Order: sequence, then structure tokens, then C-alpha cells
Amino acid sequence: MHTLTSVLPAGVCRGPRLLRSRPWGSPPTVRIVHSGLACNIEEERYSERVYTIREGETLELTCLVTGHPRPQIRWTKTAGSASDRFQDSSVFNETLRISNIQRHQGGRYYCKAENGLGSPAIKSIRVDVYYLDDPIVTVHQSIGEAKEQFYYERTVFLRCVANSNPPVRYSWRRGQEVLLQGSDKGVEIYEPFFTQGETKILKLKNLRPQDYANYSCIASVRNVCSIPDKMVSFRLSNKTASPSIKLLVDDPIVVNPGEAITLVCVTTGGEPAPSLTWVRSAGILPEKTVLNGGTLTIPAITSEDAGTYSCIANNNVGNPAKKSTNIIVRALKKGRFWITPDPYHKDDNIQIGREVKISCQVEAIPSEELMFSWFKNGRPLRSSERMVITQTDPDVSPGTTNLDIIDLKFTDFGTYTCVASLKGGGISDISIDVNISSSTVPPNLTVPQEKSPLVTREGDTIELQCQVTGKPKPIILWSRADKEVAMPDGAMQTESYDGILRIVNVSREMTGTYRCQTSQYNGFNVKPREALVQLIVQYPPAVEPTFLEIRQGQGRSITMSCRVLRAYPTRVLTYEWRLGSKLLRTGQFDVQDSTEYTVSSLSRDSYGIYNCNIINEAGAGRCSFLVTGKAYAPEFYYDTYNPLWQNRPRVYSYSLQWTQMNPDAVDRILAYRLGIRQAGQQRWWEQEITVNGNIQKGELITYNLTELIKPEAYEVRLTPITRFGEGDSTIRVIKYSAPVNPHLREFHCGFEDGNICLFTQDDTDNFDWTKQSTATRDTKYTPNTGPNADRTGSKEGFYMYIETSRPRLEGEKARLVSPVFSVAPKNPYGATNTAYCFSFYYHMYGQHIGSLNVYLRLKGQTAIENPLWSSSGNKGQHWNQARVNINPPTSFQLIFEGIRGPGIEGDIAIDDVSIVEGECMKSDQPANSAVGTLAHIRLIPVIILMSVLSHQR
Repeated sequence: MHTLTSVLPAGVCRGPRLLRSRPWGSPPTVRIVHSGLACNIEEERYSERVYTIREGETLELTCLVTGHPRPQIRWTKTAGSASDRFQDSSVFNETLRISNIQRHQGGRYYCKAENGLGSPAIKSIRVDVYYLDDPIVTVHQSIGEAKEQFYYERTVFLRCVANSNPPVRYSWRRGQEVLLQGSDKGVEIYEPFFTQGETKILKLKNLRPQDYANYSCIASVRNVCSIPDKMVSFRLSNKTASPSIKLLVDDPIVVNPGEAITLVCVTTGGEPAPSLTWVRSAGILPEKTVLNGGTLTIPAITSEDAGTYSCIANNNVGNPAKKSTNIIVRALKKGRFWITPDPYHKDDNIQIGREVKISCQVEAIPSEELMFSWFKNGRPLRSSERMVITQTDPDVSPGTTNLDIIDLKFTDFGTYTCVASLKGGGISDISIDVNISSSTVPPNLTVPQEKSPLVTREGDTIELQCQVTGKPKPIILWSRADKEVAMPDGAMQTESYDGILRIVNVSREMTGTYRCQTSQYNGFNVKPREALVQLIVQYPPAVEPTFLEIRQGQGRSITMSCRVLRAYPTRVLTYEWRLGSKLLRTGQFDVQDSTEYTVSSLSRDSYGIYNCNIINEAGAGRCSFLVTGKAYAPEFYYDTYNPLWQNRPRVYSYSLQWTQMNPDAVDRILAYRLGIRQAGQQRWWEQEITVNGNIQKGELITYNLTELIKPEAYEVRLTPITRFGEGDSTIRVIKYSAPVNPHLREFHCGFEDGNICLFTQDDTDNFDWTKQSTATRDTKYTPNTGPNADRTGSKEGFYMYIETSRPRLEGEKARLVSPVFSVAPKNPYGATNTAYCFSFYYHMYGQHIGSLNVYLRLKGQTAIENPLWSSSGNKGQHWNQARVNINPPTSFQLIFEGIRGPGIEGDIAIDDVSIVEGECMKSDQPANSAVGTLAHIRLIPVIILMSVLSHQR
């Protein structure tokens, strides 16, 4: 029946046969559990779950899911960050771990699970980070500082502040004496409203000699999370005074680059002695700064070090004292000139007998030290009636000087030089030469005929060229003419001194029209000349899909399609289809934008990689198709109810379950190759499991692994096999543990499986509960009683019911007993007891309905059953839900008892039984919901020795 491909290891035995059930899938459910490191946990409050943790500890939250296919998990957060960039991303694994958690990382964390079935499951938990900072005491003697109403007497305010979560409580001591409100008429203690409870003020009215003492403020969060109290002390005396300081430097300080600068700050008053710190208005201090008490030294200063530096003195008395100075680093840069022809004539040329103005501009720091000197042919030039030297208004055009030549003569031709310098020296002068002669003419721009339009390919380096003539040649400004977008370097305009714009690694977005125009700088101050250059960027076709895997069985047909998204040029597009290196077909596009290739009947020779190359002048785009007959990977089912059982002391068995992804996509799956090895071992032991017939989509397949050695864990690998060969494998780990409910503190039962969730019939009753669905019930069923569908409305769905037709008699009982649920260890940090919500749906329709009772049976009290819930009589043709809070102190069972009424129209049904940790919502609690109060439980069915499941189709 099974073909073994190798000998299995000792202690591992294959199951007797393969069990398959009807197609099945389940939407996701999710639950958040914690590592237990929290200092307080409030589980399932009516509004939210709260996880409290001390700052600096490790936060570990695990998202436990059920659902098939296995749901994908994602952690997200509403605010703050679980990592440095948690706002921009998500954590895609089950466990969210934050080491050394900080206060800003508190907030609500969401776990989302989705598998494509139904709506995604989302649970959240609020993380509250507790902390207590060191308190600070400040002393105030003025009204403005204390923000209180005016006091004419000599009054002192001691303010204590500590950041904390939860809110801090303060207490004051004078020496060893505890100060309380009302204990001393000269003392008032209060928390002003404006501080929102974060500040405690001790007010000493009309100071007395005994008020000069040592004061202590104790901040406490009442030892939550084991955070100890913190204390700070302050000595108040008749010498207590706020700080005062003095800077032993000028303001501003003007220095040359490369010099060392030292700022000295000294205290001139303050008790206790103030501490001195230096800050910079533009940000942090330069890295090279040397600090020594109140002295700050900057060696080899640069222009980047300029700015305002402040010395701050603080001793927690009054307001801090602050003194500032501005450091200015001398600089000269960006020397430029321009020539302005006679403004009273429209001619742009320089002509004899007319006026011409030469302007010279530099950037100078400090601007008030800037000096200009003019020279002609190397000789100093002074202002005269015909040679007028002026400085432009610094507010209009800072750092500019003009030389106006009135009534230009031949003798005025020559080289004019303006020299910019700073009065303080230490900075190199900037010298600018301007030639005035008969050859000095305005500029003109042209584009060489072969340079526009300019065609290039994506990724190349290209030069756009504008030829500039005239003397002198001005700076050329390049910009986009067709749209308001930045140039390739990111600026809106790019300067060029030779008229050439060089673009590296051209992209298709750079296609368009570019404008080159003259600037006034280093040329004539006239209307700009401009020209246009068109750039055309060719690029190979962009196609879709770039890669696609196609899985299909032999003998079937497939069609592959490759589509062009973008290409330039779009004309002369050709295509070729290849299988490996074999050319299959070629052609040329007319008006269509895609090409197809069909394989009418797949064979072994037609599997492989198909490439479709679509080609233009710039290159080729490629669609690749991997055509294969490989089967998709199976998908393990992780929510098997009680998959592990023990039939001998040293070994255990495991019910391995899976579904096959897309079983109809390829040839029929003939077998599975099952590999198994102990965790940590290298060698796989394998066997083949034969599959008879076709596997349906969603069909749940079960195979029992027996003779597994306790307490070893095993890796299991499953590979589907078709006539094509092996398909994709999938691997999971199975671990030994005591029999537990895999639903993780949750129990759900819809009576859909063959063992009815391990519920059993009570041997002491008169008759049994019956599993039934509307689709499978007897055609001779009693009308006017019982449900028409299961709780979800499905005709195929199952439920449990009592059949009250003859020979049943009034008062006879049918009792259905749940598996045993065991109790979890008590949470050492939380409350002693935690409630669980037990819920189920019941259907009581018919004129002869008797009673439905639910009892709780505790471990060790077999004879004692605690009444939990009860209802009698006709409730109508619909399902109703009951919810009951339970708190069992020990392992327990639930018993459903149906009692037959006076006639045959008395069928009672139940469905969808669940037990979930946390109290039931108050709005859903029925009036008769609970009887008695029980203790904290962990819901784990205790299953004793299960036999191997038999194979059935």
C-alpha cells in the first residue's frame, strides 16, 4: 500500500493509512500572548488589554493564530515605534521583541492575520511603559517664576518636578520632619492646576529662621513595577540666590578662518554654585570644540562654525542666567561683473560718446568691512567727473560697486580691474578684470544644426551645446523649457561657463526641450539671449510580465502573452519567441501592443523557459515564462485538534495534516514523499505515501506518525509527486509536549469532525445526543421542531440534537460530556482569578420542548455537578446564543443535558461551543447566565491515550 524508498529510523513508524476528509478551509483567528515579563497585566478588560512593563525591560509579544491556509502575520502600531522606523514598516513575524523598551514606545500594538478567507483577524494590546525620572527641586522668589498670585511678604516657593508614568506622588521633609498640609502655619503644600499634577510646590510664607534648612522632595509611584522612590535635597539659606554670569569676550567677535577662538564665561553670583553650559543657536557645538568649565575653545575656526554661542548658568534657583555672543568668520566669495550700455539708448552695443557702466559684485562677511578699489591698466583709478565710482545701496544689491564712464572716448579703452578686500585683512582679495574695447560686444546664442534635436539612448552620457559669441562671454543658464521641473542636478537652473550642459546616465524622463540663455553675470546687462535644444532619449521596450511561472499538466494547452508597456521609438518593433536557444517564431508589430504564443499540447519536451524578446533601436525587453509540470507545495494544517497522543510510555504519535495547493493545476498527484529527521540531525529518512484518486482543492489529508521518541522534536518534509516528477516541498517542525489544546487558551467546536471534538455520551443517561446536518437527516423527520440548518445557516453543517420521537418518554435525559480542561499556573503578577467566557448556540423549537441544562463538573468531584445554565420551553424557530462567565479552580468538564418534554415536537439542538479566556462582554450576558464563581483556568483538553485514526475516504 505504501512504497518505502529507504529504511525508517528506529522509533519512527509510518501510519497505517492515509485519511482524507471533505474540502475544508478556515478563516484566521488571532490572539496576543506575552512573555510574562510584564509587571502587571489586565487581561481582556471591556475596552482593551493592557500590558504594563518597566522602562528598560524587554517587551515580547507573540501573535498566535489559527486558520488554514496558514495566515500571514503583521504587527503594526498606532504611534511611537517598535523599532527606529516602525512607523514606516511592519514586523512580519509572530513575535514582536523590543529590547530596552523606552517610554515613547508605549502605545497600542496590533496583530493582523489574514489568509484570504473571510475578513482579516485583528487583535490589539496596549503597552504601558512605567518609569520614574530623578526629581528636580527649583527655588523661586519672584511671582512670575512661581506663576502664582502676588504675595507682598517675603515668600519662597520650592517646586519639585519628576517625569513619571503612572503619575507621581510627592512628599516633603524639612530635615527629618515630614511636612504635611496644615502641620505648620508657615508652610503650604499644593499641586497647582496648571501643572496637571506633575509638580508639587512647597510654599514658605514670610520666611522665618527655622525655614532655613535642608529640604527633601521624595517622588514615588508606589513601587509599581518595583520602581523605587527617588529623593532630591536642597539646602535653603539666607545666601540662596539665583545665578549671574559675565562673558569676558566682545560681541560680536570677528575672526579670520583658521584662527583659534576662546570664549570665557564666569559666574558673578549664585548660591549654590551654578553649573555652566555652552549651547549654539544653530544646533550642536562643533565636534572639535574643547570645553573646560566655562571656557569654550574652537581651534581652526571655519565659516561653518559661525553663529551665536550662549553660556547658560543654572543652580535651580530662579531662572537660569544666559549671555550670548555672535562669532563672525570673515569671507570673500563669488566675484562677478556685468557691463551696462547707455540706458538712454536702445542700442545694446558700446559706442563712443555714450555712457557705459561696469558693475562688480562679491559676497562679503562681514559686509561692513568690504572695500573696493578700481584700476585701469594696472593704475589706481579715482572717482572724477567722467569716471564716477559709486557703491550700490547694500539693501538693493549688497556687495556691489559701479564705475560709470561718461562720454566714452577711445582713450578710455583698456582693462578695468576692481579689487574687493576686507578691512580686517587676513582674507585674500578678489580681483575682477573687465576689458572695454571696440571688440566688446553683446552676446549671441546659436545651436549647431547637428545638436538639435539630439538623439541618445537611456544610460548614455550626452552634451547639450549652445554656442555663445560676443566679448566677454557670459555665464549660460540652462533650464527646462517644456515643463516646470528640476534639471538633472536637482536645481531649477544650471550654470555653464562654456555653454555646454553635460548629463550623465540619461533617463527617459529627461526627454524634452531645454532652454539656454545668457545671464548678466560676466557679460552684458541686456535682455537675455536664448536658444532651445531638443533632447530625445531612446529606450528599449518595457514589457510585462517580466517573469511568470506557469504550471500545467501534460496534454493540456497554455497561451503566453507578452505586452509592450512603453518604448521609444515605438516604430520598427519586432519580436521573437524562443524555448531555450531554439527559435520558435518571429514577427513585427503593426498596431497591436502584444504578442502571444500557444502550446496546444504540453509534453516533456515542451517544458522549460520561454523567452519573448521585443526589440527596437535602443535594445530589447524580455518576457520570461517558466513552464513546468511541478506540483505546488502542500500546506500543513497547524490547527489539528489534539494532534499528539501517547500509547506507550516512551513514544508518542502525531496526526500530520495538510491540504494541497492548486491540485488541479498539474497532473494528478500520485504520491507524497515524506521525509523525517530528528531536529539537529542531517540525514533525512524518507518514504512514499500512495494517493488514490484525485485530490480536491481544500481537501484535508491526514497521516499518522507513530513511534516517535519522547521528548524529541522532528522536522517533517512533504513533497508531492506527479508523473512530471517531484513538486515543491514544504517543511514543518513537530514538537513533543503534554497533550494540549492547540487552540491556545481557546476551545471552539462546531461538531464538524468525526470525533465531535472529543465530546462523549454519558453512560448514565437514558438516550444519546445525535450528530446531524439538515442535508443528511432522515426524510421522515418530525415537522414543526428542530433546526432547518446549522448555526451558520448551512444545510451541510453539523450540530448535535436530541431526537424526542418514540420510544422516548417524558423526562428522559440525554447527556453530552466535554473533554477535560486543565488549569494553567496562576499569573504571579496579575489578579488571583481570571474569568473565561463559555458560550454556545441552542435551538429550542416545538410545542413539546422540555429543558436544556448545562453543568460544570470539577476534577475530584465526579459526583458533584454545579448548575451553570438552564432554559425550558419553546424559544422559536431560530438559534439563540448563551454566554456564561466561569472561573474553575481546577480541571473541569462541561455537561449538556437535554430533557424530553411531553411530546414528539420537542427536539433540542446545540452548536458552536466555545471557551475563550476573558470575561464575556456585559452587553451579551443573559440574565440567567452564571451560577457560582470559579477560579482562573487555562483551557487545555486532557486527552488520555488516543488510538491511531483509521483510514477512511
